[in-house]
Amino acid sequence: MKKIHTFAIISVLFALFFTTLLVWIYMYTHQAKLPSKVTISGWAVGGQDIPSVIRELDQKLQALEDLPLQLKEGNRTLSTPKLTLQHAGVRYNANEFKQAAAGLSEGNMVQRLFNRLRFQKEWSISYSYDRAKLRSYLSPAWEQSEFGDLIPAKVLITKLDEIEFIPEHSANRIHWTEMTRRIEHAVPADFTRLMNPIEPRPTIVIDLPLQVMNPSVTIDSLRQSGIQRKIIQVSTPLGTSGEGRTYNVTAAAKAVDGMILKPGDELNYGQIVKKAEKDSGFKEAPVIVGGELVPGIGGGICQVSSTLYNAALRTGLHIVERRNHSLPVSYMPKGLDATFATDYINFRFKNTTGKSLLIKAEIKNRELVVKFFGTMPENVTYELETLLLETLPAPTEFTNDSSLPVNTQAVVQEGAPGYIVETYQIKRIDGDIVSRTLISKDTYRPQARLIAANPDNPSSETEDRSEPAPFDPAPPVEDGIRTQGAIGD
Repeated sequence: MKKIHTFAIISVLFALFFTTLLVWIYMYTHQAKLPSKVTISGWAVGGQDIPSVIRELDQKLQALEDLPLQLKEGNRTLSTPKLTLQHAGVRYNANEFKQAAAGLSEGNMVQRLFNRLRFQKEWSISYSYDRAKLRSYLSPAWEQSEFGDLIPAKVLITKLDEIEFIPEHSANRIHWTEMTRRIEHAVPADFTRLMNPIEPRPTIVIDLPLQVMNPSVTIDSLRQSGIQRKIIQVSTPLGTSGEGRTYNVTAAAKAVDGMILKPGDELNYGQIVKKAEKDSGFKEAPVIVGGELVPGIGGGICQVSSTLYNAALRTGLHIVERRNHSLPVSYMPKGLDATFATDYINFRFKNTTGKSLLIKAEIKNRELVVKFFGTMPENVTYELETLLLETLPAPTEFTNDSSLPVNTQAVVQEGAPGYIVETYQIKRIDGDIVSRTLISKDTYRPQARLIAANPDNPSSETEDRSEPAPFDPAPPVEDGIRTQGAIGD
């Protein structure tokens, strides 16, 4: 009986102890406070209410991001926009602490007890840095206004066609790799800066790291490019060109003037025409359509392509694409012209000198003058020779014209013969011929002699041209441009 009594007492004591332990564990795990002696980056938060700590923590993190950022260049304060660490791309977080704190009130009692017992005493905040955000404030435009322009070196051609180089202008620019290092070094890693009673809102000051930047084109790079001297000059006369044609030649010349072709670069005349049309526009002047001169837009632009063609041949450059006009032109010997027709015929050549090539083009004294500046052995020259192989007679065509007296005729259009021409390029070294190369074999179509007649008895010798002859629905426009509304458009 005594043993039973003792066992009962022990059982009651054990139950009481177990119940007390469970109550204590429940109260311990369901409290809304942090464990004692907990700190976050030097800020003591042990025993404080968890939601209040989280709210104040977010405020402190935001206060760090709102710290003013001042940039200096030595003793000079830069005129930057109003910046904070957040503007510079700095973002703070205390995610590990927040997740651990949330675990104190989540899960079952055992999980809460385990989380609280292993809750560490010291926590730290962390930050990330997005350099792109600061670069959006300290943009290239801001750098330009603060430190000046990067001006590339230029080639100046004197009145005597001598080469002069205008030096480049360098300027300071931000060294962003070093800037990242300085930002990361200056950014507060804890809340110490916020706890200073003397300076409650300190300013982060950074000496802006700068480096001298050169423009892409420097005087050294220009000298190394090989633009050393004038290597060729070709001129073609404007003759009796009217205002519209003169304007068009000038527009195309301006579009190509100053162009620099690097070794292996290609001059595409179609792109030159587009640039001229965009920059200056074209006026009405005669163009060639279907082997006849007719009014059109851009007439005369092929004088520039033809002059460039001759300069390229006399420099020994590789001609990629070229075709002669369907009719001879007045400003260039037969076999030496280069036509252009939008979407049909282009003119292209490649810079094969091995060095850069500068092209200058201008209208001077009623002449189009094209000059190439670059590198070419002074003992090497190229000459051009044209041979007339055949003259094609102009056919005679008749048309009825009842307005004429019976049995009379009248010449409506004088004909012109056609030609077949071969062109050779002759290369000389030290005055001696080393090669003679066939460049092209060109055909210029004859123009018919048109005679109107009113015979007493019409025969097959005359042709009634009261109806227009069939034509190509989209004939190419040579020596001009095809525009909206042109034939075939």
